[in-house]
Amino acid sequence: MSTSLADLKVGVDAEIERFLAVQRKVMVEINPESMVLIDSISEFVSGGKRLRPAFLLAGWLATGSKINVGAYQTAAALEFLQACALIHDDVMDSSDTRRGRPATHREFATYHRGHRWLGSSETFGTGAAILLGDLCLSWADELLMQAELSSEARFSGKKVYDLMRTELMIGQYLDLLEQARGGGSIDRAFDVIRLKSAKYTIEKPLLLGATLAEGNADLFVVLAEYGLALGEAFQLRDDVLGVFGDPSETGKPAGDDLREGKRTVLIAEALTTAEKSQREHIDYHLGNPAIDETEITLLREIITQTGALSRVESQIDALTTKAKNAAKSAEIPHFVQDLLLQLADAATSRKV
Repeated sequence: MSTSLADLKVGVDAEIERFLAVQRKVMVEINPESMVLIDSISEFVSGGKRLRPAFLLAGWLATGSKINVGAYQTAAALEFLQACALIHDDVMDSSDTRRGRPATHREFATYHRGHRWLGSSETFGTGAAILLGDLCLSWADELLMQAELSSEARFSGKKVYDLMRTELMIGQYLDLLEQARGGGSIDRAFDVIRLKSAKYTIEKPLLLGATLAEGNADLFVVLAEYGLALGEAFQLRDDVLGVFGDPSETGKPAGDDLREGKRTVLIAEALTTAEKSQREHIDYHLGNPAIDETEITLLREIITQTGALSRVESQIDALTTKAKNAAKSAEIPHFVQDLLLQLADAATSRKV
């Protein structure tokens, strides 16, 4: 039984392609105009790191069970949930790009503009993106309900899945709230990280996989410890990339989080130790969509000078070490320990 990340991804990709082929037939019968929607979704879900499916499958394997069709179907459902989250997130953040291509709302604004249709292209694009995100959310549920699982496993797994979605939406709201409030609370920034990313990206997928494969309570404790620690490290790495990432690697403009006014742990750390003039400079320019490369470079320098970047990198290292130690628990089979260690490196050593 192969448990390489590449092989797990192949299985998930195959299930996504199968599901999309079925949906394409359904949609063309309903109305051929809808083909532009499924074309966009197909392109969108063709990318991505497949981390959430990988963690779900790791949780499944941690119980000692072999991966089956139901596992891959449920893992694929998480990719459609993630597509919903990203499409809607880009609308809320007014992002221009995602994975090196136009964000969905920008794509459909261009589509409207190209046809010279009536009304606002931006309004059309936003509306289409909201609908596409909703469709992906609906399809995630459909995949979960279609998955070849026992009724008991589906019932137990649905509880984990529903809680994961609720935590995600609350985390998204708290993210919006922090941007609106301003300031720089490290504690509140970590609240956002835990709900919007750590639990949703790593902890809950692990627990969902283990629940569907009927794992025991002791295993759940270990997976939760690993998942929360690594999930926080994952998002901290994302925060660093949002400011210091290479656009050719991230697929987003340099310093995009600065333009969007993200009140991340990195920014909160910088504001905590910044001198008065530095703090005023950050507060004045953070969230300005028109800031240029020169200003972004200056903001990066201030963040580095405050020691915030160094402190966040230290937090990433400490949290990753904590997660790796949890992965070595006797509750987890050795081959799954190796998989979890690979995933820890993939989640925190990335450039995208």
